[in-house]
Amino acid sequence: MADEARDVPERHRFELVVEGITAFAEYRLFPGGIEFYHTIVPEALGGKGVGSRLVKSALDQVRTRGLKVKPTCPFFEAYIKKHAEYQDMVAA
Repeated sequence: MADEARDVPERHRFELVVEGITAFAEYRLFPGGIEFYHTIVPEALGGKGVGSRLVKSALDQVRTRGLKVKPTCPFFEAYIKKHAEYQDMVAA
């Protein structure tokens, strides 16, 4: 099972394919940052940690780009609150 999400800029989202099914996190770029506003984990993948893996991978990749994060998606917001190592990435 792949743990790394793939940025698909033409669709403005990060995708993680598990068992042939795609979970994704939609985003908007802004100067110096990225807003994650919507995350979808299909029901068939529920309860398998796919959402957390998607968010972690997306945040790790965004950190390497030096971008700040605006987590308007409740899933991203909750993940960042639970994982202190990502809290410095949140845009003011």
